[in-house]
Amino acid sequence: MMKFIFFMIFLIPLQYFWFSCLMYMLIFLKIYILYSFYYHYSFIGMNLGIDMFSFLFILLTLWIGFLMFIASKLIYLNNNFSKFFTVLLNILILVLILTFCSLNIFLFYIFFEISIIPTLMLIIGWGYQPERIQAGFYMIMYTLTGSLPMMISLFYMYMNFNSLDFMFITNMSNIYLFLLINMIFLVKIPMFSLHLWLPKAHVEAPVSGSMILAGIMLKLGGYGLLRFMKFFSLLINDMILYFSVFSLVGSMLISLLCMIQTDLKMLIAYSSVSHMGMVLSGTMIMKEWSVLGSLLLMIGHGLCSSALFCLANLFYEFMNTRSMYLIKGMIKYFPLMSMWWFLLCACNLSCPPSLNLFSEIFIFNGIFSYSKMIVLIGLILIFFSGAYSIFMFFIINHGKLMKCYSFNFLKLSDYFMLFLHWFPLNILFFMISMI
Repeated sequence: MMKFIFFMIFLIPLQYFWFSCLMYMLIFLKIYILYSFYYHYSFIGMNLGIDMFSFLFILLTLWIGFLMFIASKLIYLNNNFSKFFTVLLNILILVLILTFCSLNIFLFYIFFEISIIPTLMLIIGWGYQPERIQAGFYMIMYTLTGSLPMMISLFYMYMNFNSLDFMFITNMSNIYLFLLINMIFLVKIPMFSLHLWLPKAHVEAPVSGSMILAGIMLKLGGYGLLRFMKFFSLLINDMILYFSVFSLVGSMLISLLCMIQTDLKMLIAYSSVSHMGMVLSGTMIMKEWSVLGSLLLMIGHGLCSSALFCLANLFYEFMNTRSMYLIKGMIKYFPLMSMWWFLLCACNLSCPPSLNLFSEIFIFNGIFSYSKMIVLIGLILIFFSGAYSIFMFFIINHGKLMKCYSFNFLKLSDYFMLFLHWFPLNILFFMISMI
């Protein structure tokens, strides 16, 4: 694995757009072939290593990184600072991979915080509207508010355990330490009431920024919770009910909020908050089924939401609007595009054989073993999730088209990019037995 990390480091100064895109695809295939049969644990060195969780997220990072270059081809064609853009994406992907490989909490914290900087530069540098400055400010303030308590708690942990390695820290029962450490992950997921930065960041970000935010950055919060919750095994039973009920009820309210959105990217952003609330609930239960379901839902949501943001960006590129009052009747003019909207909205509402379906079954199986009343809230949440996905599909593809603008036609590369999102999302359920 170290050879791939060094290769990506030396890839940064080359500033080659399509060469970087191709290299990430080749690195993905190479890592998958090398580690797919013995990824349960592999030590790299210098407090870096790979296990099942990090292996899957590294593959997801490389796959989304490859698709980000394809989705951002207009930046290259228009020469909109494409070399600097390539350097930023290379740095961001490398930092995310190092975050998932970290076996030391301090290293994990450093790489976790560094990943905010290239993301902020993507939003401010290639965003669409002047409000991108405010969106970047919101993202930084929420992240700093959550990360500073975690830094203080790291000092406390080192004083008590004389180490910050994940394997040496166990059985902490301080509820205040639990809240200080996990606050940053609750902001990053984000949990309901800590989510206000995410819709603003998504709306103002370029398509690559939205893809990396929805596909990877939100998953950092879930990955951190999966890593850190085992430290508080003595405290979990006291906190499960509060966090699970709050996250599921919050996701249900966000699902209702999706039904009144008029901006297409805003609707998809709020749907991400709704899905990640289910991940938070499954992670807090800490049952074997619920943890597996949370892991699979993060993988499935990373692919599905990234594809939906790509579709929204394609509409914005050839119609110059994201308003759902104006985007209507697409099934008459772009039937192939409507087919992709149907397939991805079906994945978003967890139709079979989508990975989202199996992950939600696993999560609710774990929740059911803990409390039957929480499952009732989750079933209502699933109903509302299906409602806003169907609402999004019908309002875009049906109705009367406003004839006040001209169209640009899509290229084969756009459909190929959507296929590369959809295919693994619906084929990965065959590999559940390997996990």
